[in-house]
Amino acid sequence: MKFTVADLLDQLSSSDALPLARLEKALGLTTKTEKALLAISVQPLIRLGVLEEEEGGLRRQENPELIAARLRCSSKGFCFALRDDGGEDIYIRDHQLNHAWNGDRVLVRVTREGGRRRSPEGAVQCILARKTRSLLAQLERRDDDAVVAVPLDDRLLTTIALGATEAAEEVDEAGDSVVEVAIDRFPVGQFGALGHVARRLPVRGGQEADRDLLLTKHHLHDQPAAPRATLKSPEAKGRTDLTALTVLLPVGWQAAEAPPLPGLSLERLEGGGWRLWVHAPTVGERVPAGSSLDTWLAQQGEAICSGNQWLPLLTPALTKAAALLPGEKGEAVSVALDLAADGSLEHFRFCPSTVLPTAQLDAAALTALAERKPRARTVPAALKPLKDQLGLLEDLQTVAALLRSRRLAGGSLDLDLALPAIDSLADLRIPAPDAPRDGWLVQLDPGQPLGLLREAVLLAGRALGRHLAALQLPGLFAAQPTPDPEALNEVAKSALSLEIPLELSPEGNADAAELAAAFAATDRSRPLQQQLRDALRAVELGDQPQPHALAGEEQAYAPWCCAALHYADLWNQRLLLTLLSEGKDRPSVRHKSGVDLASDSCHGTTDWSLLTAAQLAPFKEDRAHGLAKRLNGRSRFVQDVQADVVAMAQARYAEPLVGQTLPGVISGVQSYGFFVEVPPSQVEGLVHVSSLKDDWYEYRSRQNRLVGRKGRRTYMVGDSVAVEIQKVDALRHQIDLAVIQPDDGGPAAEDGGEAEESDLALTTA
Repeated sequence: MKFTVADLLDQLSSSDALPLARLEKALGLTTKTEKALLAISVQPLIRLGVLEEEEGGLRRQENPELIAARLRCSSKGFCFALRDDGGEDIYIRDHQLNHAWNGDRVLVRVTREGGRRRSPEGAVQCILARKTRSLLAQLERRDDDAVVAVPLDDRLLTTIALGATEAAEEVDEAGDSVVEVAIDRFPVGQFGALGHVARRLPVRGGQEADRDLLLTKHHLHDQPAAPRATLKSPEAKGRTDLTALTVLLPVGWQAAEAPPLPGLSLERLEGGGWRLWVHAPTVGERVPAGSSLDTWLAQQGEAICSGNQWLPLLTPALTKAAALLPGEKGEAVSVALDLAADGSLEHFRFCPSTVLPTAQLDAAALTALAERKPRARTVPAALKPLKDQLGLLEDLQTVAALLRSRRLAGGSLDLDLALPAIDSLADLRIPAPDAPRDGWLVQLDPGQPLGLLREAVLLAGRALGRHLAALQLPGLFAAQPTPDPEALNEVAKSALSLEIPLELSPEGNADAAELAAAFAATDRSRPLQQQLRDALRAVELGDQPQPHALAGEEQAYAPWCCAALHYADLWNQRLLLTLLSEGKDRPSVRHKSGVDLASDSCHGTTDWSLLTAAQLAPFKEDRAHGLAKRLNGRSRFVQDVQADVVAMAQARYAEPLVGQTLPGVISGVQSYGFFVEVPPSQVEGLVHVSSLKDDWYEYRSRQNRLVGRKGRRTYMVGDSVAVEIQKVDALRHQIDLAVIQPDDGGPAAEDGGEAEESDLALTTA
């Protein structure tokens, strides 16, 4: 089918009915069969109360009893629906899944309200969109000689029956390959899932084969090609000539397909302040809104880094046209950010511009600058292309440090949780310079060029967010709410059980920034920061201005500088350019002077429509049809892909270490055992409680530790342990570990009185 229920609902509004013919056109349905499938799909949605049929067509019906969510299942059979609105997760029993699978977007009806210690329960009423249309599996021959596909992802609680042509398929007993299974029929009624083998993939074929496995797993190996399109040329009229400015291009990524990034300039102002310029490659100006290329880019959503290669968002032609290069004039969208001496933002002004980049700024240059003696007469080789800009570089570092300090004071978090130094991760180890979906930022080394760019880009996003909010324009705003106090308090309890001193609010609540500072000063910093990371809320795109804690912004944040990385930036960039080129700067032609719509000086001075209804229509239509929701979903998908890239690289790193004993650190404790991170790859494996043969261990949830009843040996977060790597399953990213216990019985726990009742005591046979 060419469309999902989610696609159908995105085309409809709850206010105006849409004629069926227009809906067919919007969904790209041309044949009688496709249109008949649409008619079949509509009827159950009407009965369910999701759609309403009127004389003028179809209208979406708001039904508060039906909750949009995404399924998250475990290999143990537990399933929860994660609500789109951020509400409490809903527990779904297996008989209430109605054939939905892990990752599917669904509509859920609550069947039992939650209690103090119990999640609400619900049932899946409708599957909005299937996540899995093909999967990696191993073939298994059953007793009746039938061959079925068993998904590698054990969260997919099903098997796939294969068609008759697959009956003679050779089962790989050695496990040297897996198969890609395409789903021909999802389970419906009494009929199970049916599929066919699309191809075999080697398990031990090297780095390129691993990349193919991951791309296949996430359905990225056969993406549709970009449509042929003629790019628009940027308007020469109205561009500000900034070619006299010194423009440096920070470089962090090395892969050939890496997305182009903005450039930076800096000027000193009277009074001790600075004017920081951000020059973003103009992408939105080159892609017509609503064109086939624009639609394709919106579907791609983001550029994806798979380690040493990229799946770019932009087409090669668009990348070549937009990229800023040293010594070549290029078109950009620039913003001048006027800063006070303390780094606070005082004024800003946007403009379409022409720039002439001076040089690239890489990590080698910043490292050489840091190591250079203050009065040295010689210039290191890495700094020679920048020898005339050494003062500018030092000023940029000063300004970036001021901006970072103010950002952290505004609620942002930098955590020392960089990815491990594994060669195959390559560009993925260098975080993007904008605010990620995660609610935290990787602590960047001062010698990283993208660390300088990050502070400028975040400030530029704050400026546009405020500008669009003040002018009441329909932007895509990114928001990150403050963390849930209960989640932070759980992290604080874990730290207090380790006797880490903490300062709490008068209400007894923990603060994320204070927790981060306290953890950084301990020898258990990494595992505690990981717990804090998991308690933070994600960044989401939306239609309304909201605070963005990660950027230190209290009003509104609108991303626009990294249009080669995210479609949301491209979309906001296009809205900004529309305002700059077509905005109405005065109420009528009778007024001789107008306001400067490019600057914050116009805030509070406009009481007329800045853009016509026709100019605003494509932006409002995109927002009404769920663009933000789709881009949020794509962002989560990209996050999953890149997490799998890291897990695969770590597992491959660990494979040659099977049988070896290595030092590790306990990163988490549960009733069934504890997890251990093994440096330098930071691969994480499980030590199951059943492997602890020396005692009978019980889990103390309040102290977050395992305690032996006889020997009083304890295992808690941050403890150093020696472990043996027993088994590595690279395909499932599972590492089995066994702890090596010292002969002397080890340290004893401090009981502090009677032992509390454990949540669960597991004996080791």
